[in-house]
Amino acid sequence: SKLTNLGHLEMTWRSRVHFHPLLVRILHKSRLRYYGKPEKKMDMPYQAYFEVADGSGMMSMVLWNSLCPEWYHSMKVGTVLLLAKYAIKTSYPFKTHPTPGDSQMKRFATIEICLNVRDPPTEISIIPEEMVKPEWGLPEVKYRFITRSELDDLPHNHSCDVIGLVTFVGRAERARKREQSEDFWLYRWAHAIDGTSDQPFILELFATSQPDVFERIHPMTYLVCTQMRVIQSLTENPSRTVYLTTSNESQIFITGWHKGQPYTKDAKVKNFIQWMKSQSEADQIKKTIIGGYYPFPRPPDSFLKY
Repeated sequence: SKLTNLGHLEMTWRSRVHFHPLLVRILHKSRLRYYGKPEKKMDMPYQAYFEVADGSGMMSMVLWNSLCPEWYHSMKVGTVLLLAKYAIKTSYPFKTHPTPGDSQMKRFATIEICLNVRDPPTEISIIPEEMVKPEWGLPEVKYRFITRSELDDLPHNHSCDVIGLVTFVGRAERARKREQSEDFWLYRWAHAIDGTSDQPFILELFATSQPDVFERIHPMTYLVCTQMRVIQSLTENPSRTVYLTTSNESQIFITGWHKGQPYTKDAKVKNFIQWMKSQSEADQIKKTIIGGYYPFPRPPDSFLKY
C-alpha cells in the first residue's frame, strides 16, 4: 500500500483527516501509566509512550486505554510496526523525552501519533525482524553504554545505558510519591561491576512495567539498564558517591531476557562478556550480598562532619 513518512506527516497533518499507513521502528518505550480516578468511570485508563522512527526522523507515539493490555508487552524496543487508521494530535508539552542514542536523528516534537480503540480504530501490525527489508530505510536502535571507569566524569542528569554483573541487591522499599499521598513508588538498590573500576555501579531501580524482571534481580545475573540518569549529589560531603537512577523510559534486562535484544551487538556489551569469561565464578560469588537495609546516600563518618 502507499506509505507516508514522519517528516511528510508533520508538514501535511493539518490539511488531512485520513493518513497513509506508516512503517516505523520503536526506539524507546516508557513505563505504563495508570491515570484512573474514582470519579471518572473508565474501563481501561492506561497510557504508554513510545518513540518511533523511520528514515526521516523520530516522533512520539501514544498507546491508549484498552490497547495497552493488548499490545504493550508485544511492542518492544526494536520492534517494527505497520500502522494504519491512526490519529495525529499536537504533542503533550509536559511529557518526558528519552535521550536518543543517535544524536544526529531529527526529532518531530510538535505532533504525536495516537493509537486508539475507536475514533478511528487503529490497525496495528508487527513485522517480524526477518521480514524487514534494508530498502525500507528504518534506523537501527542505538545505545549510549558507559563503563564504570567513565561514570565519575559524567555530568548530573546525563543519560546512559549500563551493563554489569550484580554483586548486591537490596530488598524492595517504598517511598511516597507526594507528602500525605497514598501512592507509593517501589524501588530497590543494586550494585553491578564491569571490571573497569574497583567501584561498582550503584543503581536505584524503580519498578518499571516489568515486574517479572524487577522481582528476579539476583546476585550473579548479567544486568542491563537503559536510559538511566546520572545523579551527582551536589553537597560538599566528601564521601559523596555518584549513582544512577531509572527514568520514565528505562528498561531493565537480566540473564534469560537478553536473547534477541538490540544491545547485544553493542561493542561495550561485547567487551563486558569477554571480561566475564576471564572471571572465576566461585570468586565472584564470595563477594555477593542480597537483602538488608541499604542507607544511601551514606551519612558522614562523624557527628562533627554531619
